[in-house]
Amino acid sequence: MKKKELEKIIKEKDEYFSGWQREKADFLNYKKQEFERLKGTLNIAKESLFKELIPVLDNFNLAQKAIPEEEKEKNSIKGLLLIKKQLEDSLKSLGLEEIETIGKQFDPKMHEAVEEVEGAEPGVIVEEVQKGYSFQDKIIRVAKVKIGRYHS
Repeated sequence: MKKKELEKIIKEKDEYFSGWQREKADFLNYKKQEFERLKGTLNIAKESLFKELIPVLDNFNLAQKAIPEEEKEKNSIKGLLLIKKQLEDSLKSLGLEEIETIGKQFDPKMHEAVEEVEGAEPGVIVEEVQKGYSFQDKIIRVAKVKIGRYHS
């Protein structure tokens, strides 16, 4: 084989190898982009699920508050509260987080003040009226709270 033929074959090999490397990099980039797109779609689905189930949690919380203290030791009530806990744990494992309220400084991005209360530190949350939730640092629903009155 002549030197020129060998050089030509080596040059073709290098071109094919470079092309293969570019295609491989393009494919890996595509896989990464597709994974991110699918992750985004999954997060949208989760957020939609959370919006549907949060009112169910609200009703569980209202029901729990309405249970007289002497009834809380009944097996049927304990079972109901275990179902509530299981639902909360499942949603938390999917990424739903409760927004912290009591004792925190009021933040209009996360809280909605429904009442101002005398005798509390101004702007500090003293009571949670309705739980708020977030998912991946995005507010799903603001928490409705009572705060200390600002004095003017």
